[in-house]
Amino acid sequence: MRVSFLDLPIDILTMDETVDRALEGMRSRTRVQHVAVNVAKVVKAQSDAELREDIVGSDLIGVDGMGLVLGLRMAGIRVPERAAGIDLMNRLLEQCAAKGYRPYFLGATDSVVHRAAEEACRRYPGLVMAGVQDGYFTPEEEPRIVDRVRASNADCLFIGLPTPAKERLLGKYRDRFGVPFVMGVGGSFDVLSGMVARAPVWVQKSGFEWLYRVLQEPRRLWWRYASTNAVFLRLMCSVLAQRVTTGKVH
Repeated sequence: MRVSFLDLPIDILTMDETVDRALEGMRSRTRVQHVAVNVAKVVKAQSDAELREDIVGSDLIGVDGMGLVLGLRMAGIRVPERAAGIDLMNRLLEQCAAKGYRPYFLGATDSVVHRAAEEACRRYPGLVMAGVQDGYFTPEEEPRIVDRVRASNADCLFIGLPTPAKERLLGKYRDRFGVPFVMGVGGSFDVLSGMVARAPVWVQKSGFEWLYRVLQEPRRLWWRYASTNAVFLRLMCSVLAQRVTTGKVH
């Protein structure tokens, strides 16, 4: 089910439903572009028209992050669960190993992305990579990188670039990539490679995974999360005020 939240379309799907949509795209060789939306991306899209267009143009717009789950529920939208980008990637890698689909990793540094690919093959026996490419290339090099991905005949493509770089790359080349299932995974290669530790499950479920990340890299992340969360809180206050005015809060 697709809903509208803060002027953005959001697909309310369980993890299993999302995995099924991705696998169907791989099976039929039909493009399915997935974007994982979290609080930060929702906030950025309010002022970044190009990012908003990239999100709206995606085939699957998934809920990533407990903050967004809580915001949707406050807006009266029932969300059964979130489908975090890294969890979805791992589920799909497991399925690729079982069904013979070949993933392509694009992004991060050369050492990180190769370590992530090695860990994926160790974790999911039978997995065969279609290719591995770091994310340090110039705009002039993009067509060559995209053609390399296309030539690999990969079944799925995971792009480990920051927002909005990955959304812009997908928006620009999604048809030229020639890969059935494509999704941005942000810093997931850092986690898969073991370079960055993920928060314990109880922290993830509590909605404070962002705080765990801040504590790991406070100088780089504290202002980003503080400012983003403050804007999101203000937006949610407006949503709640509108619900009270229209009598939709009971």
